[in-house]
Amino acid sequence: MTGLRVAGRRQAPGPCPRVPDVERVLQRNCVRLAGSPESRPLMFAHGFGCDQQMWRFVVPEFEADHRIVLFDHVGAGRSDLSAYDRERYNSLRGYAADVVEICRALELTDVVFVGHSVSAMIGVLALQAAPDVFGALVMIGPSPRYVDDADYVGGFSRTDIAGLLDVLDANHLGWSAQMAPVIMGTPDRPEQAAELTNSFCRTDPDIIRHFARVTFLSDNRADLATVQVPTLVLQCSDDVIAPEVVGRYVHEHIPGSVFTQLAATGHCPHLSAPEETAAALRAFLTG
Repeated sequence: MTGLRVAGRRQAPGPCPRVPDVERVLQRNCVRLAGSPESRPLMFAHGFGCDQQMWRFVVPEFEADHRIVLFDHVGAGRSDLSAYDRERYNSLRGYAADVVEICRALELTDVVFVGHSVSAMIGVLALQAAPDVFGALVMIGPSPRYVDDADYVGGFSRTDIAGLLDVLDANHLGWSAQMAPVIMGTPDRPEQAAELTNSFCRTDPDIIRHFARVTFLSDNRADLATVQVPTLVLQCSDDVIAPEVVGRYVHEHIPGSVFTQLAATGHCPHLSAPEETAAALRAFLTG
C-alpha cells in the first residue's frame, strides 16, 4: 500500500512510532491511514488471530476514491500490548468501544465498516454504540453464534468448541498449525495457510486463548436486528468456520441486507480471492 500515515502524518510502513498522549487511541491500535483524505472512509477490521496486513491485497483497489483506515485490535499485530485489559476485552463490546474511539479520534462520519469474521459482529456492536458514525456495514464470513442452539445452526456443537479451546490451551503452536489450513480452505495454496499459521503464532498465547473464548462463546444473534444501515453479507463457499447456513441467518435477520455468495472457498477471501472480494465490495458501494 502507498501513502500510509499514522495519526494523520505520512510515514513509511513499519513499527508505529511513539506519539503524544493526544493520539493515544491511534497509537494503541496502530492506526494507519491511506487513500483519499476527503473521501468516504473505509475502515477494515481483521479477524481472530490476524492483523491489518491481511487486507493488503484488497485495500489498493479503493485508495483512489476512499479514505482507508486500518488498525490492529489490541493484542494483535503492532497494537500496544500494554493496553490489553482482560476485563475490558472479556466481551466483544470492548473491541467495539475501541473502534468507536478510533473513529471519534479521527472525526470520521459515514464510515463503511468492513469486518472479517468476529470483527463483523464487532462492527454490529460499534454501530449500536455510535450510530452517528457509521453509514454502511460489510460482513465477511460473519457468525453471531458459533455454537448450535435448539433450531439455530452455528456450525459447532458445545463439545466441538470445548475441544477446540482445550487444544488451544494445551498447545498454542500445534493448534495454529492444525487449524490454519482448515480455516483458509485452500489446500492447493499451502503458502496461504502458512501465512495464517505464522499470524496465529505471533499472537501472545494468553491473549489469543482469551480472545478465542470471547469469540467462540459469544452470542450476538439478538443484536442483528438493531442494524439500520445498508449491509452486505459476503459468504464464502465451503467455509467451516461460518458455513452458508450461518451467513443466510445473518442476512435474514438484518433488515434490507444484501447477501452475496462468493466462489472463494474457506474463511479468508480477502487473502485467497482478493479480486472477487474487492469486486463484491465495489458493487455494494456503487449499487
